[in-house]
Amino acid sequence: MAADSSFDVVSKVDHQEVDNALNQTAKEISQRYDFKGVGATIAWSGETVVLMTANSPDRCKAIVDVFETKLIRRGISLKSLDVGEPKQSGKEYRLEAVIQQGLSSENAKKIAKIIRDSGPKGVKTQITGDELRVSAKSRDDLQTVIALLKGEDLDVALQFVNYR
Repeated sequence: MAADSSFDVVSKVDHQEVDNALNQTAKEISQRYDFKGVGATIAWSGETVVLMTANSPDRCKAIVDVFETKLIRRGISLKSLDVGEPKQSGKEYRLEAVIQQGLSSENAKKIAKIIRDSGPKGVKTQITGDELRVSAKSRDDLQTVIALLKGEDLDVALQFVNYR
């Protein structure tokens, strides 16, 4: 009897790609004419927080637009970026964007429910930490589940890893 096939549903972001996008954004805003003299900067503020500063809320949002463009070019989903609102801090405005890593328990439960309700019969799900393991007897059922999840409009970026 063959063992079950499985894969993991995760929501991870390649930190190096985000770092490269951030560096490209910093270089572009240092060179662009519309950012001259507005004190526009972008930098890491911790492990998963990107801090953007400028002298107006509109310039902060323009930095976010440039950063999002660079992320898209590097193949990173914007669903993993949680951007706040510009807040005034003295003479400058600060805007924080959080890079979301891992599946929250609510999202994992939501994905498991979608698989139970719409997926093929005999597919089992198991939540382990910030991952969701999907297993079935047939690899075709797993392919069907992957196609189902790609078609869903979820508020997290999903990757499918450890397919065996």
